[in-house]
Amino acid sequence: MKELICIVCPRGCHLQVDETNNDAVTGNACPRGADYGVQELRHPMRTLTSTVVLLGGIHRRLPVRTNGPIPKQAIPMAMDAINRLRVEAPVRAGQVLCQNLSGTGVELIATKTMEII
Repeated sequence: MKELICIVCPRGCHLQVDETNNDAVTGNACPRGADYGVQELRHPMRTLTSTVVLLGGIHRRLPVRTNGPIPKQAIPMAMDAINRLRVEAPVRAGQVLCQNLSGTGVELIATKTMEII
């Protein structure tokens, strides 16, 4: 039995996922909690947030995020790519900075507009 706290909605249901009983989920208040429990057990996914180096901007770092979830085990490889990335100002919020981040199929996007100094 694996115990999880659901993060799909603000309720924070305490889930129990029974691996021996075909991944049966209990403790969820909605169907989304059951889906989350099974996914978290079989194939955990995360939306990645970080910062990249910004050249010529008002600040030295630019906040970024993936535009969708990536497999949890791909996070270290994605972070290596993000840490190597250098972006020139100006940048607009929502601008795609990297397509297919580390082969995950998601894009890395800017979350803030940054002007030139």
